[in-house]
Amino acid sequence: MSPPVLILVSRPVVGMSDGRTDGDDGFRLADAGAPQLSVFDLGVTRGDGVFETVLVEGGRATDVDAHLARFARSAHQVDLPEPDHTVWRDAVAAAVAAHPPVGSLSVKLVLTRGIEGTGVPTGWVTAREAPDFAALRVEGVRAIVLDRGYRHDAPATSPWLLLGAKTLSYQVNAAALREAARRGAEEVVFTSSDGFVLEAPTSSVLIREGGHISTPSAELGIVPGTTQRRAFEFFRDEGFETEAVRLRTSSLLRADAIWLVSSVRQAVPVTALDGEPLTVDAPLTARLNRFLSGR
Repeated sequence: MSPPVLILVSRPVVGMSDGRTDGDDGFRLADAGAPQLSVFDLGVTRGDGVFETVLVEGGRATDVDAHLARFARSAHQVDLPEPDHTVWRDAVAAAVAAHPPVGSLSVKLVLTRGIEGTGVPTGWVTAREAPDFAALRVEGVRAIVLDRGYRHDAPATSPWLLLGAKTLSYQVNAAALREAARRGAEEVVFTSSDGFVLEAPTSSVLIREGGHISTPSAELGIVPGTTQRRAFEFFRDEGFETEAVRLRTSSLLRADAIWLVSSVRQAVPVTALDGEPLTVDAPLTARLNRFLSGR
């Protein structure tokens, strides 16, 4: 596997100046094998930051502008300054160009609040060869349903919970996946404490009932999915009705199929939920993944 590429973003937010001179793009290539981040950075000490992950296939980055828009929304939610769209877009392109050609790349953008007390944000982009998820897209995953511990209206009643922001604080998601492993599964579908479907730890949830494809509405405090949006384009082209709605947990039991979709893994079918087998539409899943891959 090729070594990763690291781009340090010196001007990560709008209005930030670092003594720019002609030819300064606001970022630079750095040694990914050398220390670069202060142990006092709030992204390290408190998980205080946001991120995005972009899939690159055949040298082509997927939905960069949609990812950057979500990056900006997440930054706004956690009261970080607005990311400089142009600098980050160019930094992504530079990371892709600097990496040796491979089939798929996972490009990660990170913005933190920076070293405590400085008020200067930290930003970087990494590009590394993506794992091969081809088999997973065919074989699928077993999932369990877990209560996330808050009501469906928590985003409105408790905005300080930062629900829907793609933050660096992933300990709850990691703990949920460990719980899934203890129960003989690989994935989790989160639900609200009052019985609404939310999302998976790193994926959006798609549910098929007959000719209808649905996903939980972003108003429930979930991360709005860029891959989910593209999957809806595919399903509409296939003749399905699509809708983002409030889904009761009971809809999981009625589903003709369930997928977990994300930027790098793409569409992964759920083969069992809480130990109960689910139908997998292999031909439809294969066509969906070809669409998401741009093939």
